[in-house]
Amino acid sequence: MRIEHRRTHWADEQPRTRWVDQSAFRPVRPDLHLGASSHRVERPGAGASGRIAVRHNVTTSTADYTLLLNAPEWLGHRVVGEALRDAVAELRAVDLTYGPNRPDSLVSRLRRDEISPDSYPPLADLIDLCASMRAATDGWFDAWAVPGGFDPGGLLGGWAVERAAARLRAAGVHDYAVLSGADLTVRGRAAHGGPWRVAVHHPTDTRRTPVVLEMTTGAVGTSGVTGRRGHVIDPHTGEPTDRLVAATVIGPDLAAADAYATALYAAGPAGLAWFRHDSDYRPLFAQHRR
Repeated sequence: MRIEHRRTHWADEQPRTRWVDQSAFRPVRPDLHLGASSHRVERPGAGASGRIAVRHNVTTSTADYTLLLNAPEWLGHRVVGEALRDAVAELRAVDLTYGPNRPDSLVSRLRRDEISPDSYPPLADLIDLCASMRAATDGWFDAWAVPGGFDPGGLLGGWAVERAAARLRAAGVHDYAVLSGADLTVRGRAAHGGPWRVAVHHPTDTRRTPVVLEMTTGAVGTSGVTGRRGHVIDPHTGEPTDRLVAATVIGPDLAAADAYATALYAAGPAGLAWFRHDSDYRPLFAQHRR
């Protein structure tokens, strides 16, 4: 099942991703590496003229983020700085306001029936997204089947990143990458003037050549690389599941890609049926546990 109600929102932001022939790619250094549980940013070479390139690291109580901005010089350093501050503030606000492990967060208050699902518009949007992903994954992503009640943690990090990215676009910054762990969302061009070159490494076999993507709009979401077995629950049984070592999904929106990756990790090979030829999302890795 596809998420039809999100298609209109992303009509002008379909994933523009090209798998690069590895032999042709070797002479060109990747901009970004997604590893087993984290990301790495290559030291940039000469940047395109007339651009303002910024790198900024952010740490919240739940995640580490890296923001890479490549803004036009005419936008000005002050505006770019304000855009960066807005994006960072959004990442921190999502952590403080929606984190299910925080007793005073909206999610925790919802679980205690202190507020209703429609009390705050962003909370209602988050709940709607979780409901859509539950339908899209045949119930394998189910934020209501988590012990303790509603828990959007399987897509909350991606949702935070996309909200921060929206702040950048609203300020006029349309060329950026925002990374968290083994996840990312990108748009536009890197500092060298070309598409973002992303090397996605195999989640368990470091000897394998990474899959190389050239991206101008899209996201990569990964589940199962934290090193903690049993951290994803089978929503149908309530028991921890570990059918896969890791699952990686690409598509236009990181929150949805994260949810698909979490569901695929829980469902195992049966989840591959969700990704038909006309789907906006595609599995990159679905590594079986031996």
